[in-house]
Parts: sequence; structure tokens; C-alpha cells
Amino acid sequence: MLSKKKKIFIVAGFVMLLAITGILNIIINNNVVKNVNAGLNSATTANFFTTYRTDRQDTRNQEIVYLDAIISSASSSAEAKTAAETKKQELVAQMESELILEGLIKAKGFEDAIVSTSSSNINVIVKSAELQESEVAQIVEIIQGQTNYNLDNIKIIPVE
Repeated sequence: MLSKKKKIFIVAGFVMLLAITGILNIIINNNVVKNVNAGLNSATTANFFTTYRTDRQDTRNQEIVYLDAIISSASSSAEAKTAAETKKQELVAQMESELILEGLIKAKGFEDAIVSTSSSNINVIVKSAELQESEVAQIVEIIQGQTNYNLDNIKIIPVE
């Protein structure tokens, strides 16, 4: 049989191993949680831009289908067909303008950008923690160089 001292050393050794295992488990789990949270933040931003573009495209596709239905309908009046054709042309021009502006903003070194225009305002969402004054000036210069929007009608939003 084992002596009392040997049993105490063995039990103490097991307790010490158990404590070390617990401490290592906590340290490893904290590192994993930090890495997962960091990944979620970047994934959330990426998902925002992807989701926004998908939603915008889906909405526009529905608008185009609706306008095409009016244009091709035999029961639509000539005025309704003309109005639908005009609206469709405006929508296509708006889509093209937004695509060009997004490309030009990305060409200036921004990781991602979304441009949304209306008849009176333009919104620019840029993937950035914060924007420096010079970066805002670059974006405004692009917008004003390509469109007729005044500074008061341009809204630039950084999204991290």
C-alpha cells in the first residue's frame, strides 16, 4: 500500500493539474472570444454593404418589372406608357450614376462605398472608422464633379 504522504502528494498533484487546466481553459476561451468578436465586427460591416446592395438591387428589379408591365400592357394609356418609360430611363440613369460614383470613390482608396441618390439629396456610405477632412473633401469633389448636387445636399456617413 501507499503511504499517507505519497497519497497526499498524488492528490495534490492532481489538484494542481486540475487548476492549471482550468486556468489554461479560461485563457484560451478568452482569446477565442476576442478573435470571434473581431471577426464578427468585420463580417457585420461586410454584410451591411452586401445586404444593402442586394436589397437595393431587389427593389429596383421590382420597380423595373412593374414599369415593364405598364409599358407592355394593352390596357395602359399612352400617357401611362410614356410616364413608365420615362421613369424607367431615369431609374437606369440613377443606377448608372451611383455605380460610377461608387467606383470613383473606391478608386480614391476607400475599401467600400455605397451611393444612394434621390432628386434632392445624395448619401454616401463609406467603409471607414472615421473620415479625415481631406477624405471628405475628396468624396465631395467626386460627387460635385459628376453630379449637380450642392454641398448642402451631400451626406457622407462613415461605417466601420
